[in-house]
Amino acid sequence: MSTRTYYRGPDAVVTDEQFVWLTTPTQLFSVPDLHNVGLTSTKADPLRLFAAPVAGGTLILAAATWTTLDHPAAYVLGLLGVALPGGATVAARRARRRQWELHATYRGRPVVLYTSTDERVFNQVSRGLRRSMEAARSPAPGYGLAAA
Repeated sequence: MSTRTYYRGPDAVVTDEQFVWLTTPTQLFSVPDLHNVGLTSTKADPLRLFAAPVAGGTLILAAATWTTLDHPAAYVLGLLGVALPGGATVAARRARRRQWELHATYRGRPVVLYTSTDERVFNQVSRGLRRSMEAARSPAPGYGLAAA
């Protein structure tokens, strides 16, 4: 009987018998031994959640009080008050992307099967694993009757 492949990519391979995460070192899991498979994603960090509103609020405050500022130090503080949260927003969006993880119980111990920041690839890998596990399940017991 040939091995059926459900997903093959640069970072994972899912067949009807094995789940292989191509990391260093490579992690190999037997599909029939996987139980309680679930997926999680990391939440956005507080810097990412609050930096944009703080930058926007500071910009509005600086624009509203700009005409009343008459000292050069006040101009610099207003500029920094807008630039720092704005820069933090840009940095947070580039540096911290959402991370998706597949977790399972493998031979009695909890493991992380796969991790990715690319949601599309993660969904392809998890769908391949789901199909592999469905195919590995034994068929439901029937009555042994044949259809006429």
